[in-house]
Amino acid sequence: MASQKAIIFEDYFPEMVDKLGAEGFMKELSNGFHLLMDIKKGVITIESLKMNSALLGLQGMSDDEVMSMIREGDLDGDGALNEMEFCTLMFRLSPALMKNSKDLLEEAIFSEL
Repeated sequence: MASQKAIIFEDYFPEMVDKLGAEGFMKELSNGFHLLMDIKKGVITIESLKMNSALLGLQGMSDDEVMSMIREGDLDGDGALNEMEFCTLMFRLSPALMKNSKDLLEEAIFSEL
């Protein structure tokens, strides 16, 4: 039986929020979205995610894994991630941010006023 390599996920998002604040963190998420998106379509597609997967350290992902990532966040069923879907997915993938999401939202809103 072959041994499987365990994937260890460390959630750095809470530390980023502490250092950058809610507004700075949302700007970083937006920057991440723009790095991964298909420039012509303005969304993250399966193709653009595969092409840019090395930026995430995920260059060995199979097509099925890439498609699963897109499906996980695709709220409107169009087969791609717009910026809001991407940001929502990033929050959902961070248990600590989900706990504090109301506080972060209020901080972001108040910084805009």
